[in-house]
Amino acid sequence: MKRHRPSAFFVMSVSSLVLASSIFGNAQKKDAKGCQDSPLITRFPGSIIANCQDRADDIAVLKMTGPAKKIEGEVHRLSYTVPPGASHAQLVRNLNTALHNAGYTFDYDSGIHGDFTAHSNNTWIMIEVSGDNFYRVTTVKETSLTQDVVANAAALSGGLMQNGHAVVPGIYFDTAKAVLKPESAAALKVVAGLFQSDPKLKLYVVGHTDNEGQLANNMDLSKQRAAAVVKALTTEYGVAASRVQPYGDGPYAPVASNDTEDGRALNRRVELVKQ
Repeated sequence: MKRHRPSAFFVMSVSSLVLASSIFGNAQKKDAKGCQDSPLITRFPGSIIANCQDRADDIAVLKMTGPAKKIEGEVHRLSYTVPPGASHAQLVRNLNTALHNAGYTFDYDSGIHGDFTAHSNNTWIMIEVSGDNFYRVTTVKETSLTQDVVANAAALSGGLMQNGHAVVPGIYFDTAKAVLKPESAAALKVVAGLFQSDPKLKLYVVGHTDNEGQLANNMDLSKQRAAAVVKALTTEYGVAASRVQPYGDGPYAPVASNDTEDGRALNRRVELVKQ
């Protein structure tokens, strides 16, 4: 009797069958509602989006060779679960190679551990690969901050009269820098108006930071930012140097919890304090 050999399609080891089944099963699950892949990098085959977050104006803390870097702009975060059959090394190699092939410049690479950060012009990508069939992609497109809130003369004056100090909204700096951004002009003009309306007024300009990074760096940054505001007031808005002094308080006087990004944003501020 003539025996029929099984076709190549049905020749599959048990281990291969298990792997194929696990990938197929994972592929049947749906991505989290409202989530979609980044146009900058495709997902690892068979992965699904567990959750996502999209912010038009936010700050992302990216891992670097050296201190972490805060990047302001349009931030997107995606978390993926991967097929159980995919190895950690396979996942890391694929994602890392994809960025290299796309021409990104690497700013951090932990090697086989699977965390890396790369950029191309003003676009940044950080990928963090977990050992539990999971990885996270954070993408940031640097943009100018939107000036939604500026100082109000009545509110500043009322705060100084009632509490002896007042936060000045609308003063902006680049991340980790002490150079005033052009969007700060409206707020500085309002502060200068306070001096014009009260010839006896003398103020401290106090810089504050969140608690991320080295304490010494935060203290220095807060002093430099306060000094930048004082310099602008005295050189550009005609305020006498004898009426305003800079001071840096670093992270020592938070107004909100540093455990959340919203809280840290509130703590990064400039205040006026009556002398």
